[in-house]
Amino acid sequence: MTKIVIFGSTGTIGLCAVEAAIKKGYSVRAFVRDPSKLPATLKDKVEVFEGNVLEPDSVHDAVEGVDGVIIALGTRNNLSPTSDLSEGTKNIIDAMRAKNVRNVSACLSAFLFIEPDKLPAIFVDLTADHRRMYEALKETSLNWVAVFPPHFTEDPSREIIININPEKTPGRAISKWDLGTFLVDSLTESKYYKAIIGLCNVPKQ
Repeated sequence: MTKIVIFGSTGTIGLCAVEAAIKKGYSVRAFVRDPSKLPATLKDKVEVFEGNVLEPDSVHDAVEGVDGVIIALGTRNNLSPTSDLSEGTKNIIDAMRAKNVRNVSACLSAFLFIEPDKLPAIFVDLTADHRRMYEALKETSLNWVAVFPPHFTEDPSREIIININPEKTPGRAISKWDLGTFLVDSLTESKYYKAIIGLCNVPKQ
């Protein structure tokens, strides 16, 4: 794998994935709605691609010529009902099929481990769209990796626990740096394909 596109590159996790991909030596296409939100320190290290995941044409253009895709879409803490994340994911899937790109990792939520009627009320709507994202990925034959992270923190990177197809999250928190790095690394790890991934940092002693 040499070139990837990251959707949601200016979000908290997207930025960490961009930095991890650069460190790994990948050529990075940063898909953004607003290029001004990409830090100046990164702009000369990536290919900045301005677009909107709700516009299929721009998504198709962004997937052209890449080997892998990272989906790190977010709502910037807006918990209102939405279908933007899942609709954007469907557009990305369609573009991957059209361009014959196979590998994709997606950042979802550990709330998907919880039955909808047991969720905190404020997270019900956003989690419903995360579930639609997951269902869209699961229905494909792509090499998808569905990451269900817990609360992400500003903590420095440290050792992580990774569970494949767990019934619940292995822990309560993950460093944003470790989450971004895992999204990048998992693209080339076949043991994670077509699987739900639960992960967290090893608890501090």
